[in-house]
Amino acid sequence: MQPRIEKTAGIKLVGMKVTTTLSTQDPASLWKAFKPRCGEIPSRKDGNFYSVQVYSQAFPNQFTPNTPFDKWAAVAVTDTPDIPEGMSVLEIPDSTFAVFIHKGPANTFPQTAAKIFGAWLPQSDYQLADLPHFEVMTPDYAGPMHPDAEEEVWIPVTPKN
Repeated sequence: MQPRIEKTAGIKLVGMKVTTTLSTQDPASLWKAFKPRCGEIPSRKDGNFYSVQVYSQAFPNQFTPNTPFDKWAAVAVTDTPDIPEGMSVLEIPDSTFAVFIHKGPANTFPQTAAKIFGAWLPQSDYQLADLPHFEVMTPDYAGPMHPDAEEEVWIPVTPKN
């Protein structure tokens, strides 16, 4: 599993967030609340959807199924002048990401994560950066239960010293 390395010039997102844990998260509820309201967001950059995780500095070393983190359902925007009520802005600064492809339903994502964090990252020339992690789903995303679903997994990295 080899990623492509992407440098971004910053990403502005608008969306809805909840604080959750791996053991209690319900991403379907978050997306059901957010998706019908996407038309309210001005300056939308493209048709992609962003599933974002903002972890504390405990990730991944002291991260457990009960460690809280912020989970976002969001879209990219070019500007943030009028944010709809109940939504927030998340700005990800200029960053470097290792971008992987996850294929399959969402319930198989733990295997992809294990390959990224258990195999690729320790053997790579990179270490985790303390920035949001996210998945990008294109407009033709097949859905979280579909066996042919495909999404990009963006992991923030910096070169090892």
